[in-house]
Amino acid sequence: MKENEMVFGIRAVIEAIQADKEVDKILVRRDLQGELAKELFGVLRGRDIPVQRVPAERLDRLTRKNHQGVIAFISAVTYQHLEDIVPFIYEQGKDPFIVLLDGVTDVRNFGAIARTCECAGVDAIVIPARGSVSVNADAIKTSAGALHVLPVCKERSINEAIRFLQQSGVKVYAATEKARANYTTVAYEGPVALVMGAEDTGVSPENLRICDEMIRIPQFGTIGSLNVSVAASILMYEVVRQRMGRDEEGKGE
Repeated sequence: MKENEMVFGIRAVIEAIQADKEVDKILVRRDLQGELAKELFGVLRGRDIPVQRVPAERLDRLTRKNHQGVIAFISAVTYQHLEDIVPFIYEQGKDPFIVLLDGVTDVRNFGAIARTCECAGVDAIVIPARGSVSVNADAIKTSAGALHVLPVCKERSINEAIRFLQQSGVKVYAATEKARANYTTVAYEGPVALVMGAEDTGVSPENLRICDEMIRIPQFGTIGSLNVSVAASILMYEVVRQRMGRDEEGKGE
């Protein structure tokens, strides 16, 4: 982690929050107390910024400078919100195409997925505020710069994001090995969203329950699952293939 991606020192972190910097998470020394610490937690109240209590040694490993028991990680991009993005897509006369990541924590997978999203014409990628990967230098590098141009929406939860998309007329498909439907047998018509889960646990049960349809990629080997970035690419380009096919049919009429 480069030091220019971090803000350290209680007062500096408070100022970053009050200046509405995109703070991904804050590490706080486990035994931190005092008036400034109280002020910090007061500023954090009501904000969706994850805070982790950690041993002092972990903070010392991140920087040799005087961190005063607090380090904030600043995002490399400005996050956006689905409630702003989706209406804008509709206003352009387009059907939204959204990818949601449920519990993906590997930055290289995230970067690779973002790169494919940008190439496939995805309108936005959605991550939850907590328990998720964030946009850092490694993610941007792996994305080949796609994360500088692809809107990233950081929402309170993937569950809330799914419900908002459904209310906005978007059909939401969850990728899961539990699905009966082969991904090629489904017609991805109109507004579409794909939910990809963490490699170890997949899409969470509470999110699977509310998705409109579950889809799977058939596998014939002995390994349990595909890499999530590979799986996401396969599904995205099936949506692209079908949309291009319908466009060609429309031109021929």
